[in-house]
Amino acid sequence: MGELFTIANLMTLAMLTLLQAVLGFDNLLYISIESKRVPEEKQRFVRQLGIGLAIGLRIVLLLVVMSAIEHLKEPFFALHLKGVFEGEFNVHSLITLVGGGFILYTAMKEIYHLLAVDDIDGPDGDRQRSVAVAITWIVVMNLVFSFDSILSALALTKVFAVMATAIVISGLLMIWLSDHVSEFLKKNRMYEVLGLFILFIVGVMLLSEGAHLAHIHLFGSEVEAMTKSTFYFVLAVLVVIDIVQSRYQKKLLEQRHAETH
Repeated sequence: MGELFTIANLMTLAMLTLLQAVLGFDNLLYISIESKRVPEEKQRFVRQLGIGLAIGLRIVLLLVVMSAIEHLKEPFFALHLKGVFEGEFNVHSLITLVGGGFILYTAMKEIYHLLAVDDIDGPDGDRQRSVAVAITWIVVMNLVFSFDSILSALALTKVFAVMATAIVISGLLMIWLSDHVSEFLKKNRMYEVLGLFILFIVGVMLLSEGAHLAHIHLFGSEVEAMTKSTFYFVLAVLVVIDIVQSRYQKKLLEQRHAETH
């Protein structure tokens, strides 16, 4: 444990913690949405236990990745349909593709629900989940989101104590932030749509990244991964559009109110 307390390792720890926090934003959105599926009095418990279990499993995943990183990158399945579809899949690409597909499905389903439901704040029994199921999904998707951050961490250091400490610190931060994110979305329901579209973009990013890792070619063209800079640019545009639209809508309501009085 003494190897952790060197200047180089402490600087790396700070960088890794910041990296985990930045990459964990989309994870927080998913956790907030998933925890809404259980009764309100159990939502905080679901978020805390789900993230707590995920911290332990992240450390286990870190050990697995460190010992089998070359095997994870080795393709074990390939599909070649000349001129139509080609790809070579490894464990990393499959995890990213499945995770991205599930996030995309979740975002689309929630958006459809917002448009289809008559009473947004009313009872919604058919979409309720048990505490165990909600915690399971939070843990599974937390591991999907953490896979890339672990590989990024391995590029910065090979010291297990540094990476494990960063995982624990970022996990505790996530437990604290998850309550604030959920509370914010609960009090500001108009931002729920923005959050879902951000989650939708996250799914697209993961799918493109998984396709790039699998060297997928569609109709002769290689699928390129969405860069992080592109993702944050799209995210910033969505936020600006939402702010402008909200203020414009407020002005319209004030104008109509003035005209009727």
